[in-house]
Amino acid sequence: MKHYHVLNLGAGVQSTALTLLAMQGRLIGEDGAPIKFDCAIFADTQEEPVDPGHSVYAHLEWIRGQVDFPIHSQSTGRLGDDLVSGVDGLGKRVACIPAFTQNSTGKIGKVQRQCTADYKITPIKKAIRRRLLGLDKGKRVPNDVMVHHYIGISLDESGRMIKAKKRQAENPIWWETYHYPLIQQLQWTRGDCRRFLEPLVPHRVPRSACVFCPFHDNDEWKSIKARGGQDWARAVEVDRALRVNGNVVNRNMDQQMFLHRSCVPLEDIDFDSKPAMAQDDLPMAGECEGMCGH
Repeated sequence: MKHYHVLNLGAGVQSTALTLLAMQGRLIGEDGAPIKFDCAIFADTQEEPVDPGHSVYAHLEWIRGQVDFPIHSQSTGRLGDDLVSGVDGLGKRVACIPAFTQNSTGKIGKVQRQCTADYKITPIKKAIRRRLLGLDKGKRVPNDVMVHHYIGISLDESGRMIKAKKRQAENPIWWETYHYPLIQQLQWTRGDCRRFLEPLVPHRVPRSACVFCPFHDNDEWKSIKARGGQDWARAVEVDRALRVNGNVVNRNMDQQMFLHRSCVPLEDIDFDSKPAMAQDDLPMAGECEGMCGH
């Protein structure tokens, strides 16, 4: 059996910690030997933060200089543009982000999310098949191959691992297996990851997430707005586009969509007057398989 070890790299705190832990030989495999990644894959929505001091792309380039394995960037297309046009980079009808809606009684709802599958999971699988295994389109994975995925979910988000493992058990792929070293081996929280990274990284590791992700809490929105840079402009642009008549993203929708759960346009919100959202109110847990926000 040929075993391949792949880091699902979000270029946020947890996956950066996994990267540097592996380079130090501190991630141990089932055979008792240090894990050596064959590659890392960065699934790029093309909507990560770009503001100076917060740029995921600048941090990703720093990571490239620290490792002895290839880092493949793989993209389906630019998510925000695809939302507006209704067609993704592959010519398929685009899946929606989990925007918020409000009905006539004031009840808040949320659109079903498919962006993670289309813009994170699918690019990773494509990169594995084409760039790691060298398979042509339509070719099946050989029977003697096993791909080990390493996901940056930490102990304080263990619910995400539990739900991800449940989905993987319900829809198993025989040539893939998933590992969560921060929980299964180290029992580390996000805070532990940050403390590990502080003496190693010459800048603050940014949070990896689309700048217009509806799962931002109020503190995150406030920070993006306070910077007043390209990230805030892009978030406002996409938020407005969700409600433009004729855009495919809102076709057949009875209610308007918003990025913020208050169902108010982003530029009209005073984030200073809004309390921080409780983590339980931000239902990202268990839906991203560790590929968003890490």
